[in-house]
Amino acid sequence: MTPKSFSQAILRWFDLHGRKNLPWQQDTSAYRVWVSEIMLQQTQVQTVIPYFDRFMTTFPTVEDLAEAPQDEVLHLWTGLGYYARARNLHRAAKLVCEQYGGEFPNTLDQLVDLPGIGRSTAGAIISIAFKQRAAILDGNVKRVLARFHAVDGWPGNTAVHNELWQYAERYTPHKRVADYTQAMMDLGATNCNRSRPDCPNCPLQKHCAAHLSGEPKQWPHKKPRKKIPVKQTRMLMVQNSSGEVLLEKRPNQGIWGGLWSLPEIEPGADPGLWVSDSLGGRCFEPLDWPELRHTFSHYHLDIVPTLVQLQKEPTMVMEASCQVWYNVRQPQKLGLAAPVKRLLEQL
Repeated sequence: MTPKSFSQAILRWFDLHGRKNLPWQQDTSAYRVWVSEIMLQQTQVQTVIPYFDRFMTTFPTVEDLAEAPQDEVLHLWTGLGYYARARNLHRAAKLVCEQYGGEFPNTLDQLVDLPGIGRSTAGAIISIAFKQRAAILDGNVKRVLARFHAVDGWPGNTAVHNELWQYAERYTPHKRVADYTQAMMDLGATNCNRSRPDCPNCPLQKHCAAHLSGEPKQWPHKKPRKKIPVKQTRMLMVQNSSGEVLLEKRPNQGIWGGLWSLPEIEPGADPGLWVSDSLGGRCFEPLDWPELRHTFSHYHLDIVPTLVQLQKEPTMVMEASCQVWYNVRQPQKLGLAAPVKRLLEQL
């Protein structure tokens, strides 16, 4: 199948079946495409739509995003996960305003120099927003190309990744490149999906090596499985006499970077001793809640939530920038770690 016949088949399919009413497809701009692409990394479209709409309502321009406090950005991101995306989004917005006067650059090299923008995201911005030829290789496109050529090996492997990029570059057309880019993402998401590929209705069926093998789900190959380690922690839900809960801001580096979380101690440590040493207060008998598990990409975190109600108010002065008393009835606009948000809602 020639590159021209490949792209023509994809575009014919898109004209009949492609998604054309997604929020970021309306009033298309580099800013809107960029935000949507960052949100869609490792996140499904239906999950992203309400987050994107709220984000655009709050930050309609890149200048609005650049001028916003990080806490407000993380607050709107709460629940989407992979919070480094939000921190990089905020940093990149500032750079776009400082270095480019609020106008997004339209070259691959300039875009990938911005925090959080890789080659595929840059390609999406260039092709969709600027209508210039640029290839993409997100998860959906990887799956389509890996199946079409029956590419053996896990796509995260460098050699396999490079081979898929060669195919992506080969098939990207010079005309209707924005539609082609959206079409490839749509085909992978809705037709050539991971678990139930709809081969009979695929525009590439007759030439797809995976389909012709009779076992299309064998591609792309899965990541070699490793046993995920388990870590444990105790989260303290420290409440004062007003019912407010103590939160601490996490460092920008590491898990939940820049988010607000509950104080943590070792699972076997004494919560009362922590209250005395850290706050100069006393507490009633701590109450353990049922353990909950939060899973990251590289380990499980088993959390013992412990309710600690203060008997004596704190005497130690807290640094306002890293600790706050959080009113669960009138929540502040803070970025919260997902399990912390759940626990606060239960309170």
